[in-house]
Amino acid sequence: MTLRDRYGLRLTTTAEAAAVYTRGLDDVLALRTGGVEALATSVVLDPTFALGHAALALAGHDLCIDVDVAARLADAERLAAAPGLTDRERSHVHAVAAHVRGDHRPLVDHLAAHPLDALLLTAAVPTIAFAGVTEVPEEAWAIVETARPAYGDDWWFSGLLAFVRQEQGRFEEAFDLSCRSLAEHPGAGHSAHARAHVHYETGDHHAGLDWMDAWVVGDGARTQSLSHFSWHAALHELSLGDLDAVRRRYETQLRPEDAAGCRALVDTGSLLVRWALTPHAERVPGLDDVVAVAGRPTLTRPATPFLGMHAAVVLLALGDRAGLVSLAGWAGDHDHPVHRDVVAPLARALGMIAAGRPSAGAAALATLESSLWRVGGSDAQRELVEEVRIAALLRADRWDEARLLIDRRLDRRPSPRDAAWRLSTTG
Repeated sequence: MTLRDRYGLRLTTTAEAAAVYTRGLDDVLALRTGGVEALATSVVLDPTFALGHAALALAGHDLCIDVDVAARLADAERLAAAPGLTDRERSHVHAVAAHVRGDHRPLVDHLAAHPLDALLLTAAVPTIAFAGVTEVPEEAWAIVETARPAYGDDWWFSGLLAFVRQEQGRFEEAFDLSCRSLAEHPGAGHSAHARAHVHYETGDHHAGLDWMDAWVVGDGARTQSLSHFSWHAALHELSLGDLDAVRRRYETQLRPEDAAGCRALVDTGSLLVRWALTPHAERVPGLDDVVAVAGRPTLTRPATPFLGMHAAVVLLALGDRAGLVSLAGWAGDHDHPVHRDVVAPLARALGMIAAGRPSAGAAALATLESSLWRVGGSDAQRELVEEVRIAALLRADRWDEARLLIDRRLDRRPSPRDAAWRLSTTG
């Protein structure tokens, strides 16, 4: 009997392992809890299952999951060389191995030939889970557009396409795609994520907050990385200037010990920094617990440039000049060009601010404005650096430049918090 995944791709393994792997794949695509555990179970049931080992290596590398990536990758490559696997399975393993080692081209080429390889398609596109494999957003969008005919109205793909559409500023289309997907699969994490971004980017803070609050305790309650959706809700509260609500959100849903690994840095850490920069903020919790959960190596040797951006800002907030020097040196010598070209100069710029040179630091951050997108993530996440730059300009008494940046933010979307921030620049 030929075994296949939910998109009809052949799986060379036992029936029991194939069933568990397919369930795990469904959970990963929906962003449900238990997906990685199911993938791990598949290789317990069949230790010769090459795609199961490859999936665990991918999860360990991209999702901050506690996996022996090197061992899983070695097993996947060894087993992929055995007779009996399809060319697609061998190409899949090769693509994962190259991606983990920093060469993303084989993964992109694989998807051109096998667009229904959904695990690798979701890994290719920067979203809530994976960092993506392209530096230019248009390249990631093209990968999704090329795969579109293969998926039709599939609920998962509709959520992925919705995220692309909101990045393109096509907010009505993104909202429609996400809502249609959620109507079919109410717990679809990618679709909920795209909808969350539409609410934020359009300044629809009250409706976005009401919907997100209901979803995280209802249809989305089984979602992996639920802290990120709570972060989205907190971002609405922060934008509205409701700092009491932000504190309640932190205490009930965003404490670092409730997050998984680097999500404590990306979600809780970034929120605490933005909260502390907000006019009239007081008694903002410290970042020591974030560091304890994420791990010190994540701050000075981040696995991806996206984590590097967050690490640099958190090190600044901690006043850790030595950590910023260490990060800048490590990133500056890295094989990955985005670490060298963006993370290293970002750490150096923030080091200037930490050393009491806010004007020089703000000037250095300005030079990175056109290249910061290369670290990946969303516009909403990269705004973290913009806010640090505004704070540095205010510390340097460069009021006019700070006002220009805040006005640009207010042109993008209404925000009582930013309006209050602007008012503070007149004094």
